Amino acid sequence: MANATNLIAPHAEDTRAAAEIGTESAQVRAQLRLREMILAGELPGGARIAELSIVEKLGVSRTPIRAALMRLEQEGLIESLPNGGYAVRTFSERDVSEAIELRGTIEGLAARLAAERGVAPVVMGEARECLQRIDQVLRQPALSDEDFSAYVKLNERFHSLLGELAGSAFMARELERVASLPFASPSGFVVVQANSPQARDMLIVAQDQHWQVLDAIERREGARAEALMREHSRIAQRNLRDAVKSHDLDQMPGVRLIRKRS
Repeated sequence: MANATNLIAPHAEDTRAAAEIGTESAQVRAQLRLREMILAGELPGGARIAELSIVEKLGVSRTPIRAALMRLEQEGLIESLPNGGYAVRTFSERDVSEAIELRGTIEGLAARLAAERGVAPVVMGEARECLQRIDQVLRQPALSDEDFSAYVKLNERFHSLLGELAGSAFMARELERVASLPFASPSGFVVVQANSPQARDMLIVAQDQHWQVLDAIERREGARAEALMREHSRIAQRNLRDAVKSHDLDQMPGVRLIRKRS
């Protein structure tokens, strides 16, 4: 009997583990989809989020939906209501500007720590490979939608590598957290550049800053690496101002959540 119990128990544990993984996966999918709906303008600023309608729309049970809503509240995209439930937040231009500033500050600190501590060759190799792939994308005389999508993914990858370059799991977590703040991600306003006549030129400037930061880290120039990364975030600040002034919001409907400075 004892042997039978021992045979059954691992199977039960595997079943529970699989169920937990399935629930976590459903929560992540729901979180990503809800964020996408908000930033795509499907859920406008101030709109109350009806849990039941989200369950029906996404085809996911209430448990992962509730977990996803709690996570989005932590990110700052939605806010809890006094009588229960959630509503889509709106943001002042200053809110978004400060979130970008915070990201630039933390990225600058990560770059300085990487320079001061030194970087493992394998991680430096990953960073170089990432930038070389961006170079390949930007060699095109004009960027297609596919090229631009590739740039966005590679750009986000380089920024996420800063934590690894610093050799700090704590810094990596903080970088991930700050990048999840509304509109604060490294590619949060890059689409504004894509729709401008100088799109490729501005991306080339940003890419040159990437290489300069990596050079400063390699030369162990901490202050320079930090200053370059802080300056790099100024591009996002400029894109924020351009996005708020834009009259064509079809490409970035989420900008409607940002209130212009009075």
